[in-house]
Amino acid sequence: MPLSQDLLDWYDANARVMPWRVPPGERKSGKSPDPYRVWLSEVMLQQTTVAAVRAYFLDFTERWPTITALADAPDEDVMAAWAGLGYYARARNLLKCARAVRDDLNGQFPQTEAELQSLPGIGPYTSAAIAAIAFDVPATVLDGNVERVMARLFAVRTPLPKAKEELRALAATLTPDHRPGDYAQAVMDLGATICTPRNPACAICPLRGPCKARIQGIAADLPRKTPKPAKPTRYGTAYFAEGPDGSVLLERRPDKGLLGGMLGLPGTSWAEGDPEPSPPLNADWQHAGEVRHTFTHFHLVLQVMAAEVARPVGNFLTPDKVGSGDLPTVMRKAYDLGQAALR
Repeated sequence: MPLSQDLLDWYDANARVMPWRVPPGERKSGKSPDPYRVWLSEVMLQQTTVAAVRAYFLDFTERWPTITALADAPDEDVMAAWAGLGYYARARNLLKCARAVRDDLNGQFPQTEAELQSLPGIGPYTSAAIAAIAFDVPATVLDGNVERVMARLFAVRTPLPKAKEELRALAATLTPDHRPGDYAQAVMDLGATICTPRNPACAICPLRGPCKARIQGIAADLPRKTPKPAKPTRYGTAYFAEGPDGSVLLERRPDKGLLGGMLGLPGTSWAEGDPEPSPPLNADWQHAGEVRHTFTHFHLVLQVMAAEVARPVGNFLTPDKVGSGDLPTVMRKAYDLGQAALR
């Protein structure tokens, strides 16, 4: 496939350096990617940028260098290490998947897309990425970067998400049997660095010649997307209760739902109307301010109430027991706001 070879030649000279990646030169020399590192990076990269993931990946692989080490880790340690990456269901599935591989597969990842999809948290995209990158299976990887490249290369005007299967079929026609893992990373790199959402650098693109969108002068307009409905806004209250020694009342949220399994301030439910106040204890509560945070499907406005309590009762933790990474971002904002209000 001439197009695929052109892209591989470009990748050999321009591959991004990433801590989870085996560079093309080393791969040609016989070095194989570690499936654990490929899987971990792909899970972390879902809905997140490479820049945001890099430090988390290095921390995880230093603390838990193998799938078995991660599977053996306490839940609360892994959830705390994940804090700040968001989408906490991914962290819960990370542990479930690691333990399934340890307990049922003798610590070895399966190599086919179908077998990989039988594991917790691994869907079509992640299974294709692991199969291709870790095991050189000619699987078709389709993320946002690949969708954009295919939409422009073939001038697909159908808007996303309706066009997804059409783009997948087009991507499959280019997936080579030779070096499919490097090819998968090449097309993702092309979308991330050359065929970017705005101002694509068509002049230096290795696929510029056959690119139909470039020829038609519509590259910057593709892919088209169906407008998303406006996100609703939900409201809630968080309570910051501090003891004489600086300890703060925290609770671990239920495993299911947003921020599942994470530490946080006690508070009300989050709803589109004003929730009923539900302070965790009797105290002289004062309004410390509000926190605004955006999740995937809604905006959150969180009122923060703060109070000093004479006799801490419950799960009060001192600041040295609550590291900057132990709380999810929205709870860290509320924590800092409550703490500042009592100073």
